[in-house]
Amino acid sequence: MEIIKGILTRRSIRKYTDKQISEEQIETLLKAGMYAPSASNQQPWHFIVIKDREILNKIAEVHPYAKMLTQAPLAILVCGDQNLELSKDYWVVDCSAATQNILLAAHDLGLGAVWLGVHPRIERKADIRKIFELPNHIQPMSLISIGYPDEEKEMPERFKPERIHYNEW
Repeated sequence: MEIIKGILTRRSIRKYTDKQISEEQIETLLKAGMYAPSASNQQPWHFIVIKDREILNKIAEVHPYAKMLTQAPLAILVCGDQNLELSKDYWVVDCSAATQNILLAAHDLGLGAVWLGVHPRIERKADIRKIFELPNHIQPMSLISIGYPDEEKEMPERFKPERIHYNEW
């Protein structure tokens, strides 16, 4: 898929078939995340691949917008490692870029995915931290629910020329 077409046609997909995602596809998704741009090339990310139905269901119970995980075959938790960051708090930006890369890679592979926010919600971070027993220096950033899409969404018009400014406000 062409990059621009992928960016413009990617949608948040919350309904999935029961078809499983291959290990090769999972590796491609993770590789895409790890090739995201990173401040000072610090690459402060860690990824937890979640395929266990019990864990997916447990997350759906504590995250108010994660009900689709009860039918998703896969989720990836993107975490920032504060011990790896060279520039304070840039783990958020870096992990956001990794999350976007994974979303675009999923779309390119014919998968559907949706970004479920964890950071900066203190209660969501606490619940996720507890489920995965994360060490204190590991910060949960985002969850990505992934599966073969069982829904189609139209491409809305989002281009807004009135929000573009040249050389001044």
